[in-house]
Amino acid sequence: MISSMSRIADAFWRAVAYCMHPRVIALSLLPLVLSAGLVFGLSYFFWEAAVDTVRATLDSWRLIDTLLGWLDYVGAGGFRSVMAPLLVLALALPVIVVLSLLLVALLMTPSLVSMVAERRFGELQKKQGGSWWRSLGWSLWYGLLALLALLVSMPFWLIPPLVLILPPLIWGWLGYKVFTFDALADHASVAERRQLMRAHKLPLMTLGLVTGYLGAAPAAIWALGVMAVAMAPFLVLISIWLYTLVFAFSTLWFTHYSLTALQDMRATKAQGRSGLPLTELITEPALEQAKPQVVSLPPFSQG
Repeated sequence: MISSMSRIADAFWRAVAYCMHPRVIALSLLPLVLSAGLVFGLSYFFWEAAVDTVRATLDSWRLIDTLLGWLDYVGAGGFRSVMAPLLVLALALPVIVVLSLLLVALLMTPSLVSMVAERRFGELQKKQGGSWWRSLGWSLWYGLLALLALLVSMPFWLIPPLVLILPPLIWGWLGYKVFTFDALADHASVAERRQLMRAHKLPLMTLGLVTGYLGAAPAAIWALGVMAVAMAPFLVLISIWLYTLVFAFSTLWFTHYSLTALQDMRATKAQGRSGLPLTELITEPALEQAKPQVVSLPPFSQG
């Protein structure tokens, strides 16, 4: 456990240092531009329709109508006009998070893994256990599962303690699956990746949980309430940038930890192969040569 914790801490500080590298900062701009452009393009064409649909749905629910009537009674009638936009933003936020993660995994992760490997693991053999297309399919599949889990768990977010537990757990599980696969795709074989993910499941899940809470932190900027609707374009851009940085850091953290664990695992296997018992190192021909030779003496002749 101590060894795992020291590896986690070492990989953490290395990831922090790498995040300040100009190459990493430059790489983060492409996912930011693409995700921001996609989000603003979709909002330009579908924002009004989405808000109208949510508002019509809320008006059809008697319980919500009663709640809004009570808000009008206590002088908070202005909340009625922003409730539908806030719900649209709340539903769009998980999509923005998954989109940012997928773009980082596809556009940044290969370059980040290569940079870490060149600087620290130049002698580590590449066994190409995961192709680019397989990584894409893996990320999309687990991204969809995470979105489904978020949608199913949304009713439980109304319970105050669970809203602080469930989303980070889901993000952590998603990060554990996606970042570990991408970090080992080039260097580990399929068997090595599966063995490492089983042997280091608890430390990797710890990394995932921490990055899950880091990924949930940018959502705090939406706690402005009514002001969040007026500042939505600016807040969307800031949140996408923060998510990009968090996922870039997570990629580096998982890469440093995973490649170190892979290197140690291979070294342990090599040591085990070279440390066989002596009886197994002696071959049959050697045993034959080691047998005592019977020397035939000439018959004793009496003189």
